[in-house]
Amino acid sequence: MDLNGVTSVITPGTADALPAWRTGDAWLAGGTWLFSEPQPHLRRLIDIAGLGWPPHAVSANGLTLAATCTLADLDRLDLPGAWIAAPLVGRCCRALLGSFKIWNRATVGGNLCMALPAGPMIALTAALDGRCTIRAPDGAERHLTVLDFVLGPQRTALRPGEILRSIALPAAALTRRTAFRRISLSPNGRSGALLIGTLDRSGAVALTVTASTPRPVRIAFDGPPTPEALRTGIAAAIPEADWYDDVHGAPDWRRHVTGLLAEEIRRELAP
Repeated sequence: MDLNGVTSVITPGTADALPAWRTGDAWLAGGTWLFSEPQPHLRRLIDIAGLGWPPHAVSANGLTLAATCTLADLDRLDLPGAWIAAPLVGRCCRALLGSFKIWNRATVGGNLCMALPAGPMIALTAALDGRCTIRAPDGAERHLTVLDFVLGPQRTALRPGEILRSIALPAAALTRRTAFRRISLSPNGRSGALLIGTLDRSGAVALTVTASTPRPVRIAFDGPPTPEALRTGIAAAIPEADWYDDVHGAPDWRRHVTGLLAEEIRRELAP
């Protein structure tokens, strides 16, 4: 899609060279959504792909992903064997059904900042206790969990001029047992429900619900829940009015399949 209203593209070499934010600006990383439809309100693009941020860093503390890390970079990442949650990475990457061209351009940060309910990077990072580092125009930083960063369809906690710098996944979350379930209305369709369950060493269970809700929902249990406790927890966390409704699934269908997938996850993680 040609963005005919754009009059300039800025390519700063470092974060310190980022220009002052103004109305009509947009950050450009992969651009896979930005160039997918008309953007008549935009006048300037600020390309952050060339800022030189390392795509990822593995340490004893966990995994840090730059906002500009592509899906291809993430999928190729070789993680420590002790991080048994690692298979979630490939599963969530493949939940974004794009060509190799998309995979090599689409970024983790872009997926979060688009804040679409079916965003698989939202599911991955929310389920693994992801914490966002946000850079303000003056260089100051603040931190939010992914659950607090994504507010609803195409709505995030970013303020004008702020940029998502990175997402940190703690080692403790990466060492949990996990279970993944996804469903869509067609074999290659957008996710209608995407659920991830985690079980830590204390026996605590967490269920992260995405795609079937406007924003990610986390439901925590002190121990493996019974079927009734699971149903009650989902009903309490997701009121009837909060099931998402679009062409990729009606609310009653999303509620139903979420319950079915959640029960499958409960059984898989049961001791």
